[in-house]
Amino acid sequence: MAVDSSLSLALAVPDSRTNAAPTSFPFRSTLSLEPLIAYWKKREDSPNAGVRLLAEAIGQQVAQAPWSRGPLADCAVLEANCDFVETLMLAVFPPASFSTDISGVIGPFQRYSFYSTKLFEEVMLSKDRSIKQPLNIDMAAMERQMGLMAYHLVLNRVYGAEIPPLGTIVFTVPDYKIGLYRHYGVDFNSDFITVKVVGEPPVLTPEQLEMLVHNRHRPELWRELLPPEHFELEGFNLLQLVDITDQEILSELKYDLLERDVLQTPARFEQIQEKLRVLFAQPSLQLGIAAYDEKKRAFVDFGHKINHSFLTKQVQGNAADGSFRQIYERLLREKEPLVLKDVATSDLPEDLRQQIMGLGINSAILALLPYGNDTVGLLELGTPDVNALDEFDMDKVSQFVPLFAVAVKRNAEDLQARVQSIIREKFTAIHPTMEWRFMDAARNLLGKLDAGNRTAEMEPIVFEDVYPLHGSCDIRSSSTVRNEAIQGDLIEHLTLANKVLKKASEFQELPILDELKFYVTKHLKRLHEGMLTGDEANIYDSLKREVEPLFEYLAVHTPELRPIITKYWSNIDPKLGILYKRRQDFETSVTTLNDAVSDYLDEEEEKAQQMYPHYFQRYKTDGVEFNIYVGSTLVEHKTFDLVFLKNLRLWQLLTMVEITRRTAALKETLPVPLDTTQLILIHGQPLSIRFRQDERQFDVDGAYNIRYEIIKKRIDKATVMGTGERLTQPGTIALVYAQTREAVEYYEYIDYLQDRGLLEPGVEELELEELQGVKGLLALRVRVRIV
Repeated sequence: MAVDSSLSLALAVPDSRTNAAPTSFPFRSTLSLEPLIAYWKKREDSPNAGVRLLAEAIGQQVAQAPWSRGPLADCAVLEANCDFVETLMLAVFPPASFSTDISGVIGPFQRYSFYSTKLFEEVMLSKDRSIKQPLNIDMAAMERQMGLMAYHLVLNRVYGAEIPPLGTIVFTVPDYKIGLYRHYGVDFNSDFITVKVVGEPPVLTPEQLEMLVHNRHRPELWRELLPPEHFELEGFNLLQLVDITDQEILSELKYDLLERDVLQTPARFEQIQEKLRVLFAQPSLQLGIAAYDEKKRAFVDFGHKINHSFLTKQVQGNAADGSFRQIYERLLREKEPLVLKDVATSDLPEDLRQQIMGLGINSAILALLPYGNDTVGLLELGTPDVNALDEFDMDKVSQFVPLFAVAVKRNAEDLQARVQSIIREKFTAIHPTMEWRFMDAARNLLGKLDAGNRTAEMEPIVFEDVYPLHGSCDIRSSSTVRNEAIQGDLIEHLTLANKVLKKASEFQELPILDELKFYVTKHLKRLHEGMLTGDEANIYDSLKREVEPLFEYLAVHTPELRPIITKYWSNIDPKLGILYKRRQDFETSVTTLNDAVSDYLDEEEEKAQQMYPHYFQRYKTDGVEFNIYVGSTLVEHKTFDLVFLKNLRLWQLLTMVEITRRTAALKETLPVPLDTTQLILIHGQPLSIRFRQDERQFDVDGAYNIRYEIIKKRIDKATVMGTGERLTQPGTIALVYAQTREAVEYYEYIDYLQDRGLLEPGVEELELEELQGVKGLLALRVRVRIV
């Protein structure tokens, strides 16, 4: 029969080792074409004329090939009859997809492939046509997996039990063409395997069948109830591979980049870069990440290992860095990624092209990392190969840019704020509500260690289907007031120093006095116009190094100056060594407000725990922020009902009303009168929280919850659509939500509190300006009745 010459028939003779089943494989398995011959025999009665004619022709060939019947002990006969074998294999290898499929056949759960497509040969076969060992599965695990699949096949074919599949098998294999690796989903098709019973099959009771079905991963139990000597496997497996590299890499990146500190260590960063090389199939790809400083309008290193940028490092070490800054200014202006297929022919200035190519980069993609309305960093991808990166790669880039943005933002924010929390040696300060879960995990870990598993790790601690409540009391314009306090203290400090210098000039004729008076006068003039970044540190440094040592000398050698110098020192804080009046008033005011809010929250939180136990987390900054998670999975042996959630939501609103009243009453008693604004984020859907052992605290789990985190970070700066007005205002409570149905419940609470005289009449229904990545947010705003 004629054979398409484009089909690459792969037949070879294995040695005695490769043709055998794995050494720990429990069953006797034999290569046979009988199931395939039986398949064609049934097709001789097919209503499809073409199939019927082909089946009849194959039947005639089978009749003339007695060697093809029964077990095949010697695979050399397959090579001698390759045309016949190829015709038989038309049942499982359609000619139309032979050049694109990644498929091969092996003896029942064996390691040698006697027939395959060309792609399967390239991907999975060694020179002796044995299956390559995947990088992600060791030999013992592979043999164990095949043994379990065989046991499941026996239970299904002999006993008729339906068992769910074991799950997707993923092979990670090297790609020697580019020096990287690829991920493949693997399907072990056993349709052409016959299970033969040797002697009488073991009798299984319904209870034993149920036990096997629910203990699918216990081979010792299966071996006991189904002794393998009672069964033989004849035929072959069809292995079908699908390239899932992109999905696997993107999934791994999502998981990696959600972890804190993922960009902080060189080893972790190299792992991320290696995965991107695999994703783009570019072995020389370079990844660069730079953090963006909004105040400096530049991409910088924050002093830690967050900066892995290959371009900004060149900028910092190059006097002619203006050309590189053109790239950043263009990105910031256009808000679109910059794709340089060929740097040499790009529209960049000549000197800039030469500098980039001087770094060994001939093709590149540069993309901003947006977070809300801000730019938090820059992503750089570069390769020495011309045209290796182009616009078509942007589909992949767009999928992981938000993840890198979150990683950079979280690394920058949390660099100095890690909370070490473990029970005894592993955890501390665990919330009492969920302490039971940590105790269980600790006991399980000890059990593993006692059993001799010295590499055992703490199991993941995840609470699913919990409802979040978020609220904050923020001090209005705290940064501005703090800067004004610093500015005022600096002016008074320099004025006192200037008085001493002027008085000293009457008794000493020293050129240094004139120079210092000029320095002090110059900075006083600048401070009256406004304070710049770095002024505080520079001025105090000069006072410490140059001015105050001179005062000490003058106090010893010029008695007439001692009174004015003493007055100078009497205004200086003895511990800090600086004039600290207005800032002390400001910090005292902030502390008073924070303590009042925190103390009240803690008191009310104790009462709220009596409604239903829940997780409570509170932070102090310039204000107080708190998170609550509540749900049945958090609490051991206690039923949860949505009525508890409604109680907590009403409690939260009542608490925010009282906080508003208390902070308003405190305002007139503070050294620096400060206003507060109150905000509640409404989130109607449950989510999962996971204990992150690297940072020792809980965080929402999964990439799909990133939006909730982004909203929490950004809503305090939200503005009302079309007005530019800040949503949060003194004397009011803002309630932010995304779905109209989420607000219905709160209308009832507001109506109730207005009836009690706690809230003023009326409710503002507001639309909010878009936050980058978050659209359609709505808000209610109510005014608290201050008494």
